[in-house]
Amino acid sequence: MTTIDAPAPATAGPTTLTFAKAINQALRDAMTADDDVLVFGEDVGTLGGVFRITDGLTRDFGEDRCFDTPLAESGIVGFAIGLCYTGFRPVVEMQFDAFAYPAFEQIASHVAKMHNRTGGKVTLPMVIRVPYAGGIGGVEHHCDSSEGYYAHTPGLKVYTPGTPQDAYWMLREAIADPDPVIFMEPKALYWSKAEVDTSSPVEPVGRAAVRRPGKEVTLVSYGPSVPLALKAADAAEQQGWDVEVIDLRSIVPLDDETVMASVRRTGRCVVVSEAQGFAGVAGELASRICERCFHSLEAPVLRVSGLPTPYPAPMLEPTYLPGVDRILDAIDRLQFEDQPDTTFSEGARG
Repeated sequence: MTTIDAPAPATAGPTTLTFAKAINQALRDAMTADDDVLVFGEDVGTLGGVFRITDGLTRDFGEDRCFDTPLAESGIVGFAIGLCYTGFRPVVEMQFDAFAYPAFEQIASHVAKMHNRTGGKVTLPMVIRVPYAGGIGGVEHHCDSSEGYYAHTPGLKVYTPGTPQDAYWMLREAIADPDPVIFMEPKALYWSKAEVDTSSPVEPVGRAAVRRPGKEVTLVSYGPSVPLALKAADAAEQQGWDVEVIDLRSIVPLDDETVMASVRRTGRCVVVSEAQGFAGVAGELASRICERCFHSLEAPVLRVSGLPTPYPAPMLEPTYLPGVDRILDAIDRLQFEDQPDTTFSEGARG
């Protein structure tokens, strides 16, 4: 078996890629660098996946390297565990976020615990790709924000890129990692475009990025909420607020240092997450910020999140998902605390 200590940089320089194409290129480059990297899942072969993420991989690498599986998510992940035992590096695609739930027993009971169970003697160098979140007009079972389940499970790393550049390099690093990684891909960002440099990495995984510097308010976001937070920060500037935007990039590991340094500087914070607020990642972030930055805070930490319901029909999605107006309302509340709560931040509102 070929052991990968770090992803080998590609030779190409910067080029404009969609988020989806960046993931495809990362898979292609990883498969070229290491024959032990396998890609499989439902319809990933000839079709190239529902979102065409694996387009061309079967044609170029053969059916032994990129292949279709039965419609049995638990079996897919169980098969990947066995492949890790024999020296392979499987990259598994869950077709949609909520389709992964039948495999959660395998993930929580075996994928996450094998390293600890064997005292570090057995590693599972596998990546489970999960297209997640809304914004595409899907309904329940096809749209869900499931990152909290994985982040709550010790033994899993949880990556959630918000840019094409991160999509490429974070997937390369995930495939090279000896530990299992849940790679959360925001479906709504698949068609976004940006410059991607495949010749050199950006920040290492585990370090958050300051996407927009500011002095008065910190917006903490990740994955599908990053473009929204940037848009809200631009709108807030028109109202006189200087807003900083933090992109976590990975939920596990979590970069406390960058987040806390920003909040201590600005004194105000809003956490933006598409998932429902109750018992979620946003709540964990708010709690950590309160514990570590209490004496620096000028106002309570607020959350802007999805509603406490399953993902709705397409026409209701704009109401369900966090939006610029709700973020601006939260920013206003940081200054005027007697304003009514319009952020749906508590996650259990009826």
